Amino acid sequence: MTRFVRSFHRWTSIVFTLAVVANFVAIGTMGYASVPPLVTYAPLPPLFLLLASGLVMFVQHYARRRRPAMVG
Repeated sequence: MTRFVRSFHRWTSIVFTLAVVANFVAIGTMGYASVPPLVTYAPLPPLFLLLASGLVMFVQHYARRRRPAMVG
């Protein structure tokens, strides 16, 4: 599970970065007024997915620490 979440977070961050770069390129070439809302709001879904997967990794880290050590 941890490996999947980390991989998902990594690939989602790449998608987010590409969406932000595309947003800046569109604004730079077409001007802010003529950029369609789809391009403007494209980075938001990956951002929310990054928030969710980041919180899952944060909780997993501290949940793993709180487990008692197995003696035996």
